Amino acid sequence: MPQPARRPRSRVDTERDIRQHARELLVEQGHEAVTLRAIARGLGITAPALYRYYSSRAALLDQLRVDICVDLAEQMVTELAKAPEDDAVEQVRAACRGFRGWSVAHPREFVLSFASLMQEEETPPKLAPAQWPQDGFGKVFLSVAGQVLATHELAPQPVEAIPDELVADLATFRDNLLGTIAERGVVLTEARLSIGATYQILQFWVRLYGHVALEVFGRFPGPLSNPDALFEANLTSLIRDIGLTP
Repeated sequence: MPQPARRPRSRVDTERDIRQHARELLVEQGHEAVTLRAIARGLGITAPALYRYYSSRAALLDQLRVDICVDLAEQMVTELAKAPEDDAVEQVRAACRGFRGWSVAHPREFVLSFASLMQEEETPPKLAPAQWPQDGFGKVFLSVAGQVLATHELAPQPVEAIPDELVADLATFRDNLLGTIAERGVVLTEARLSIGATYQILQFWVRLYGHVALEVFGRFPGPLSNPDALFEANLTSLIRDIGLTP
């Protein structure tokens, strides 16, 4: 009896398999192992066939970054659900804990999305925080930031304490933040988000990212038996420095 003809795979199914296999290679071997040839070999198709789905390895890696940021956002939302919606301090803590917890548990995804050093032609465009993928973790951070700014006065740095070379960049960053936070449903004035407050937000992210990156890469200057304690202490300091108090 003749065997029924094998049903051809749909484009959606094939693209899903490509991204899934690419993610497996990333997690198991690192982003250097994510190549079109390796994926084609793993899926039993030809490398040229992959170009119908992704024009280059860089395009596939960009899609993986978006997928990863969506996963990160989901964990952050899970953490936020544990904090009272009307408690700004706990909302900030929850978002930061979600970012740190996911990053430590997914070091190779963290490297690809936040720290990969790749050839210049494969380096993604630099994204300002207000331009993070809208479905990714940036949306969560900005939603929390908008709620905090709408209900609390931050302790901004005096403008005279900000290096002159940064003021123009901070003004652009502030305008981007105002627009993107407005898209999240919170409209703020420039008085509420001053240049000094914008500087505080930028410093907050730099310090948070620096701590998480050091932990992910195991680069603390000495062994820590309880890294959670250091993170919580630094987080308390960050929150206090921007003017939020328990």
